Amino acid sequence: MTKLVSNMKGVSVVIPAKNEEKGLRKVLPRLKELDCVKEVIVVDDGSSDDTRSVCESYEVRCISHPHSIGNGAAIKTGARAASCETIVFMDGDGQHRPQDIPKLLSVFSSGYDLVVGARSKSGQASYARFLANSLYNKFASWMSETNVEDLTSGFRVVNAKKFKQFLYMLPNGFSYPTTSTMAFLRSGYAVGFVDIEVMSRDGKSHIRIWKDGIKFLLIIFKITTLYSPLKLFSLASAGLFCSGVGYYLYTFLSLGRFTNMGLALILSSVLVFLIGLVSEQISTLFYKDNA
Repeated sequence: MTKLVSNMKGVSVVIPAKNEEKGLRKVLPRLKELDCVKEVIVVDDGSSDDTRSVCESYEVRCISHPHSIGNGAAIKTGARAASCETIVFMDGDGQHRPQDIPKLLSVFSSGYDLVVGARSKSGQASYARFLANSLYNKFASWMSETNVEDLTSGFRVVNAKKFKQFLYMLPNGFSYPTTSTMAFLRSGYAVGFVDIEVMSRDGKSHIRIWKDGIKFLLIIFKITTLYSPLKLFSLASAGLFCSGVGYYLYTFLSLGRFTNMGLALILSSVLVFLIGLVSEQISTLFYKDNA
């Protein structure tokens, strides 16, 4: 462990858990061995197994939701309860290795506000998941003009005070990593990535590919409009404008006249651009307190 890490006052580890007793039996004892970990908070999101009793057996604080609200909701509950200035978020299914925490903290201590554990191709649950995450990473990199190595990884270290500024933006579902990463980038906070090894999970994943995949795409567009709506609307506006001009030229050369459709496309491009311009101004209000 580096000197920077050893000088930290300690970190809070927050683990959202729903029926993760098997994974917690492996993760919790390893966390207790780390000197940098001051407290461990497991947020039981309506589990029907022995998640709570496992936490009690390892003398770990467990906060239980009366029913399942969602992974993001568990993250928000844990963040509010954390007492340290630095929070480590990780999954309780055994995929994230506690021994990687000092590596993330070493980079975090050099001046970052958010450090994400970036998974390799072998660390993805499936090839389809790898392709989807690669697309999300490229899209986020284009939007933020920053190399986003892993947008959806739930293993991360954050500045607690700055993270709590965005709690109201976080969804209750599975996409809190996407929202928080883009929010940090939009606010001009330092975001770093560290390569990590991911183990096979214990138990069944709670992510439903099609249903949650569609929700995730919708949230991507939501974050896009929150991050830089003008960039997205300008692209759509340019497409409409080029289509309108192209259609105008086609009808003029083939029919010797202009048509209303071409005019409608050009006017639509102007309207879309103006909507993007107004949206860009409104989006700045979400980050006015972080300037």
